[in-house]
Amino acid sequence: MRRNLFSLLCTFLLVSCYNQGPITPDAWNLTEQQLDSISFYTTHHYSQGYNFVVSKDSLVILEQQNEMMPVPDILTSEITAGDETMPMLSLVDSITLRHHEHLVVADIRTVPTDSIDSVWVKVARDQLTFGWVREMDLLAAVSPDDPISQFIDFFSNTHLLFFLAFCALVGGAYGVRHLLRKGAKIVHFNDIPSFYPTLLCLLVAASAVLYSSIQLFAPEMWRHFYYHPSLNPYALPWHLGLFIVFVWALLIVAIATVDDIRHHLTLGETILYLGGLAAVCAVDYVVFSVTTLYYIGYPLLIAYIVFAIYRLSLQKSL
Repeated sequence: MRRNLFSLLCTFLLVSCYNQGPITPDAWNLTEQQLDSISFYTTHHYSQGYNFVVSKDSLVILEQQNEMMPVPDILTSEITAGDETMPMLSLVDSITLRHHEHLVVADIRTVPTDSIDSVWVKVARDQLTFGWVREMDLLAAVSPDDPISQFIDFFSNTHLLFFLAFCALVGGAYGVRHLLRKGAKIVHFNDIPSFYPTLLCLLVAASAVLYSSIQLFAPEMWRHFYYHPSLNPYALPWHLGLFIVFVWALLIVAIATVDDIRHHLTLGETILYLGGLAAVCAVDYVVFSVTTLYYIGYPLLIAYIVFAIYRLSLQKSL
């Protein structure tokens, strides 16, 4: 009897675990416009209502009262009037948006006859200031209206990265040489008996390799993160989640490093040591960010980890 009751109870429990979900036959009965909007969002990572901020000096948009202009190449076309050649743009009302002005995407349309860019975006600065612009011109002059996205945009500038690489290498080499001549404490060479500075440098190097790897092998994933950033690693794909974990680890280890250095050095020596540590971290970030794009960063990271651990063990044995 008890065995039968137990079997019946197990049967009810197993049946109760099955959930058919709400019956909504019209849940995916979307209009063609809604499907197009979802498709555009999937490939372009933004949609109507998205917020941008002008990152360049200016952005020219075309003011349109009604429908899109029949000649989409009007921005680059020219006409001849007598002996003078003037841009067709002068015949169209245009609005110049300035640096740091905030925009919202009001509408998106496809113009198949446009040989330059078939996607046109209507942006609005306010209720009285709005107009149309090609997507390629828009994205080249704006960045998402989010501090994380703008931070990424700043550090993703290729010219800036190579300039920082040169400055970091020259400044770091000079600073390390100067500190060694003075006999000052510096990470990897004349270090203090603490693992935190070495760990911070290794985290910077590993984060730079992971950052460049995501851009190299999963550019669309990184682009989506760029348009929709988050500091919650659990809300992201595991590649991006791991990168955010590294970012949080950098912050925590940096705080622990500063606190530990204060217990080993005087105030003046602490400031000098932190300056040298910042220079080494800057060199690590730039070198590993650039070299990973050419696949050199991976063996270089392994060699750097071996070198850092070897130098740390050598300093502790002295």
